[in-house]
Amino acid sequence: MSADEITSRPAAAPQELPEPAVELLVHGVGGTTPQAMLEDNRTTRVTGDATASVHRRTDDLDERPWDDGRPLREAYSWSNLTSGNGARALWLLLLPFMIVNLAHWMRPAAAGTRRTQRAFDVQVRLLALSLTVLFTAGACAVALDLVAWQCAGSAACAADSGWLDPLAGEGWWAQPGRRLALGAALPLVLVLLLWGLSHRTWSAYESASPPVRPRPDGEEPAVLGRAGFWYGRGIVARLRASHTAIGLLTLAAALLTATGPHDRGPEGAGALAAAGWVLTGLTAVGWLVVVVQLVRHGRTEEERDDSPEPSLARALPWSALALVLVVVVHTAWSRPEWLTSGRHPAGAGIFPGLMIVQGVLVVGLALTAHRLHRQAPSADRGALAGLGAASVALLACGLGGVLTGGVTEWVADRLASSHDDASGGSIAGPPVVLSWEAAAIPPLLLVVLGLAVAAGLRVVRRRRELAPGVRDRYPDEGCEPQEDRSRSIASAVARAELTDSAPVLVGWVTASCLVLGLGCVAGALTGDPPSEAADSAPAVVSALADACQSTGSWLMGAGVVLMVALGRRAYRDAGARRTIGILWDVGTFWPRAAHPFAPPCYAERAVPDLSWRMGTWIDATGGRLVISGHSQGSVLAAAAVWQLDAATRSRIALLTHGSPLERLYGRWFPVYFGPAALRALHRDVPCWRNLWRATDPIGGPVLVAGADLPPVDRGPLADPLHYGRNLLRPLPEPILGHGDYAADPAFAAERAALFDRLLRGQAPPPLPEQRAAEPV
Repeated sequence: MSADEITSRPAAAPQELPEPAVELLVHGVGGTTPQAMLEDNRTTRVTGDATASVHRRTDDLDERPWDDGRPLREAYSWSNLTSGNGARALWLLLLPFMIVNLAHWMRPAAAGTRRTQRAFDVQVRLLALSLTVLFTAGACAVALDLVAWQCAGSAACAADSGWLDPLAGEGWWAQPGRRLALGAALPLVLVLLLWGLSHRTWSAYESASPPVRPRPDGEEPAVLGRAGFWYGRGIVARLRASHTAIGLLTLAAALLTATGPHDRGPEGAGALAAAGWVLTGLTAVGWLVVVVQLVRHGRTEEERDDSPEPSLARALPWSALALVLVVVVHTAWSRPEWLTSGRHPAGAGIFPGLMIVQGVLVVGLALTAHRLHRQAPSADRGALAGLGAASVALLACGLGGVLTGGVTEWVADRLASSHDDASGGSIAGPPVVLSWEAAAIPPLLLVVLGLAVAAGLRVVRRRRELAPGVRDRYPDEGCEPQEDRSRSIASAVARAELTDSAPVLVGWVTASCLVLGLGCVAGALTGDPPSEAADSAPAVVSALADACQSTGSWLMGAGVVLMVALGRRAYRDAGARRTIGILWDVGTFWPRAAHPFAPPCYAERAVPDLSWRMGTWIDATGGRLVISGHSQGSVLAAAAVWQLDAATRSRIALLTHGSPLERLYGRWFPVYFGPAALRALHRDVPCWRNLWRATDPIGGPVLVAGADLPPVDRGPLADPLHYGRNLLRPLPEPILGHGDYAADPAFAAERAALFDRLLRGQAPPPLPEQRAAEPV
């Protein structure tokens, strides 16, 4: 139906005719097929494309009134937004970018402190920028330091490696500068690949147009209901330009750091030294411009950010690319007297410097978040006393260091094992701080293991406490208590309760990472790896340090190889692809506001899709709609309802089940899903019911209460539905946990009650005439 047809129709359907009604189903994490959602193999796509679409039963294509025996249902399938393409599995290697992007949305819910909020956002963006520098520096450590500087400069290493023969001896490529210029191809291709990948996903996700719905004057929409919240086209374009430029400038700095000491030395040429100073100055100016751009331009949400990308932002990556090419030519200039030894000069400073900068930013972020936390209402204070964002940001930095160090250590081990150290050709190895990071892995794993043991003991203790009372939850059944049955149900409840302990576990891991990170920086300042620094210590300490370094090096390399193998498997195995997709279902709900190379936000397509479908269907039919969201689908449903105007929302009921709205999102993202936000959602959508089970590790109650608001939660629902066997259920009922809420009779009962409330409630205001949507 065209926009003109919508605007020309009457405001509401004639009252003497029965109003059509529909239930819109939205699936959760992992996805499911429309056929399974609609319980019919014959379905027809009503609207949408191969990526995300709305389906109906083929027999239900005509509009009709509500029939609780066989209600008219639609299914919105969005699983291909996250797990439909096997190539998405390669985003695993960029997991730190996704995690630091989450930190942006974990700001405590404090009002009236714009300056403090701005400081919070700026520090998160700077931390995200440091991760881009870290990944580019890691690529430089492999290509420039280990391969071009160390191995190619060692006759034994180059000879045993074979493929490095052209870079050794007396050939044209044997000069250090030309080896470095050739090695610069790897980090350059990496940055350009991320640039292109970010641009492609930006065109597909951040360009989805949200609906334009009229709002009365003075109506203040919720944060997730703002016109520009799900339209991040402008901010992602600016971030992409800044991060691409900083990656290229990091490569230029690595090359200039290598040539500078030689050119300014007694054997260097004055012209090359002068050119080096000019290029160094231009690189420093580029860094300053990028940082200023990043600080000045943040995210806007009140209106759609359709402004064209600033000319300076467009010019940044191209200018940086031109500068890198000039630096490569300068590096490759003939220097026949130049010889290399030891490690690349940049490695000793950039990695410890990055760790210090990241530590300072994390501490600053923690102080800023704590200040916001103290100013927030007590009910809206998030997890970890407001330090959730700082904890997540620190974990992102730590994971980035592990991935970078893992690749570097793995390459160093391969090069070192390709020749006999006794031949005199041993390479110096990776930067010292990466060896200290490797040595910190075993202690960190011991902490994680201790937390896992503590969690297991808690499950056992809670199971013993809960098991005696399980049978009492089924008073209508006449069977005798069964010890095994009670224990299995109690175990499911105890395991589900571990979700509520997640903040404590994250806090312990974060504190351990902070302490070990400080130790790595202090150890790196000694200039020796752990195995050498402990030579003068007692034999036990020396052996322990050597074991930690070697074990950690192996674990870091094995972890990277495992992630790559998992990504390759996802190309061929649909099950593995779906498992990886679940990670993105949870982690990429939020728009890219801090890091443009993070996996794209599927909600910037899914939320407008749902808002468009609900709004246009009600405009066209004047009917009523129940939107039913399971798990992550309930979050999408809530965000989509917030995008609608009040007249349209008055014809909508919300049914959530297995919903993480309060249990996960409300605690970690209090600004957007805290108690105040959920109460506002209930006021906007009075017809709202939430179903939950005690055995569900993800979903839970939304805890919205008030004298002026009808109840929302119903639960905990019985799980399993029956304790023992009976005439109608002769086989044991399964423990459903997070899945299959529609199998519970409470689901159909609450759905019918919601629709009845829509009909029996006060007549909604007439729908205003909708203006045509703005062109995309």
